[in-house]
Amino acid sequence: MIRPRLVPFRRPESLAEYPVGTCAPAGHLVTTSKSFRSSRPLLSADRCTGCWLCYLYCPDAAIERRERSIAIDLDLCKGCGICASECPAESIIMVPEEGGNG
Repeated sequence: MIRPRLVPFRRPESLAEYPVGTCAPAGHLVTTSKSFRSSRPLLSADRCTGCWLCYLYCPDAAIERRERSIAIDLDLCKGCGICASECPAESIIMVPEEGGNG
């Protein structure tokens, strides 16, 4: 996965300048979140329907859209589980983090 470049926040001057979809490109808020995560998402790519609801709801923009699926950047994911909750196909489940974080 290509690492995003960090860009400084610029307040939009009009409503038309607000993004549609995720609120920020991946990596906009943090450089890594994995150190305090107690669980992580596990994707079953064969069940993914490509609806991209997880991508739209991820508060950390840790999910990248692919042609028919998604990719999860575990360095940016804080383990909140919103992606798993929003997935209608149940292709994302939360599993305990390896290494005992949390």
